[in-house]
Amino acid sequence: MDWRAPLADFEGLALVLLGTAWDYQDHPADFLDRLEALAAQGIAVCNPPEVVHWNANKRYLAELGERGAATVPTLWLDDIDRAGVEAAMDHFGTDRIVVKRQVGAGGLGQHSFARDALPEDGWTMGHACMVQPFLPSIVAEGEYTFVFIDGHFSHGVLKRAGAGDYRIQSLYGGYECDYAPEPHDLATAEAVVAALPFDDLLYARVDMARLPSGELAVMEAELIEPYLYPEQGPRLGERLAQAILARI
Repeated sequence: MDWRAPLADFEGLALVLLGTAWDYQDHPADFLDRLEALAAQGIAVCNPPEVVHWNANKRYLAELGERGAATVPTLWLDDIDRAGVEAAMDHFGTDRIVVKRQVGAGGLGQHSFARDALPEDGWTMGHACMVQPFLPSIVAEGEYTFVFIDGHFSHGVLKRAGAGDYRIQSLYGGYECDYAPEPHDLATAEAVVAALPFDDLLYARVDMARLPSGELAVMEAELIEPYLYPEQGPRLGERLAQAILARI
C-alpha cells in the first residue's frame, strides 16, 4: 500500500509494516504525519512513529556515540562548500572524506572528495550534511550488516563495493556475501542495539565498518524500512512472523 493512500484504506488493519517507502527522505514531515495518523487509529506501526522521527535524521549517530556505541568521527554541518571540504580534511588529518545528507537513504546525494579531486568552485551540498573521514576498510574489507528481530540477532551480511567504487549499494555495483560474525564483532553490534533509546523494536539493521584501530564502528542503525537481506537469513521470515504475531 502506498503510504499516501487515503486513511480509509487502512481501516481494519491491526499492524502496518513499513516497506519500501524510499521517498520518505524527501517528504519527512508528511511521512511522519501519516504514521502518527495510523497510530492514532489504533494501528500498530512497525517501527513506531517516534522511532522513525528519531532515526530519520542521521544526527542520531551522535546520540549513539554519547550512549557508548563506537562511531565514526563526524562533523555535523548545515551545508558545505569547497573550502569546507578542505577544512574537513585538515580537521580529520586525512586526504579523503565522505559527505552525506543528514536526511537521506540508499547512498543518494553522497559524495567522496580527495585532495586531488575537490568539488568545483561554487559547489555546495545544498543540504544539512555529515562529513566523515573515508575509511579504507570499506573498499578493502567491506561493510558489515547485522540484522536483529525483536532485539535478537538473526543473521549477518558482508556487503562489498563493486569495481572502481566505494559504495556498497547494489545501485552502484555493490554485492552481498554470507557472513557469520566473530563473537567480538557481534558483541560490538549488540552494544549498538543496547544503546538505542527504544526497547521494543520489531526490527533493526546495524551497518558497521572497521576503523583503522581494528574496531567496528556503526555507520547506520536502520530502523525505518531497511532491507533485511532474506537471502542471507533463511529463518528471517519465521522470526519476523513470530514477532508480528506477538504484537497483534
